[in-house]
Amino acid sequence: MKSLAVLHASQLVTLAGPQQPRVGSDMSDLAIIRDGGMLITDGKIDIVGSSDRIERNASSAEIIDAGGRVVLPGFVDAHTHLVFAGNRLDDFERRARGETYEQIAKAGGGIWSTVEKTRAASGDELFAQAQKRTEWFLRCGTTTVEAKSGYGLTVEDELKILRVMSRLNEETPLEIVPTFLGAHAVPREMDADEYIELVIDEMLPRIATEKLAEFCDVFCERGYFDVKQSRRILTAARELGLRLRIHADQLTNSGGAKLAAELEATTADHLEKTDEQGIAAMKSVDVQPVLLPGSVYALGSTDYPRAREMIETGLAVVLATDFNPGSSPTPSMPMILSVACTQMKMSPEEATTAATINAAYSLSRGSNIGSLERGKLANFSIFDCQDYREIAYWFGIPRTHSVYLRGKRVAGA
Repeated sequence: MKSLAVLHASQLVTLAGPQQPRVGSDMSDLAIIRDGGMLITDGKIDIVGSSDRIERNASSAEIIDAGGRVVLPGFVDAHTHLVFAGNRLDDFERRARGETYEQIAKAGGGIWSTVEKTRAASGDELFAQAQKRTEWFLRCGTTTVEAKSGYGLTVEDELKILRVMSRLNEETPLEIVPTFLGAHAVPREMDADEYIELVIDEMLPRIATEKLAEFCDVFCERGYFDVKQSRRILTAARELGLRLRIHADQLTNSGGAKLAAELEATTADHLEKTDEQGIAAMKSVDVQPVLLPGSVYALGSTDYPRAREMIETGLAVVLATDFNPGSSPTPSMPMILSVACTQMKMSPEEATTAATINAAYSLSRGSNIGSLERGKLANFSIFDCQDYREIAYWFGIPRTHSVYLRGKRVAGA
């Protein structure tokens, strides 16, 4: 058995606690051990405690001296669009000139411009671009990401994207949780009803048969897929055994949060326009809200979701990057923590919980990752600071010292 001992963390931020998503005041309990350490055996955490205790049990272990730095569970990024071709620099410049998301889309930018580039790229080309991006996530301290398709919008192109994710899981250290988002937009060559039939009759059965995705997502929004259309797609996906996520109420309060509650979806994501009725509906069946402040920031908006109200209502809030080429081109969870604290008034404790253990539960992985506890995978990051609050405080500066996945260093010094 290969053993590894991590010693002398100024703060070992364990997030040990109830075996469930954290809500209310539990989101502020990080279970920090000062001068903490861990003994890791065969990629899993065996002992967590003081450095003195770990040293007494680590006679034959390889030693990692954290040197008075913070040790944190690897971030779990529960909403990304990892696999795509090209960029959207033109959109970025147009927004700087004052154009809106809708105006850019009507002018030929937006999702459709990425669809065209992604369709034109081979699987190998998409893999090469996405492989580089997995390194960005690791360098930011993220060890698991959820990744969505949705830039293909044909049967073969959606399958191509999901197969790239499978290959990334096999050939890169980053753990990727695949989500089918065929209902990201209606392709130009079809009308909405025709495309929905294609998604339900051809895409979903292929994806379920080949086990290419764990979740199904829909962009439930005016001009994309309305509540009735979204319900059809998600119901069909659930019947095939996929769990549900929903892009909800991002641009308008279109009923996405209420639909998520009706269908008992695992998550409702975005929620910038969700009102108190939508929040209450999510709470009635404990849908987890996945908040994406990076997209609000990158779109030049100030309309952030009601994080405080959601926390006070007792929802198990999650934070994610929404990494994508158009509206949130960042893989940096530390940046998201900063925006969450400064713009949504989440405390550093709440933001840390939302980006680790709560995010892990939103991906059905809370029993394996998201906290530093006996029996869990040794996915952790060492940050070059003495207090975990510095991770959100020093924004725009990479503070990641090193990153470990299953006890193996995958990034950093």
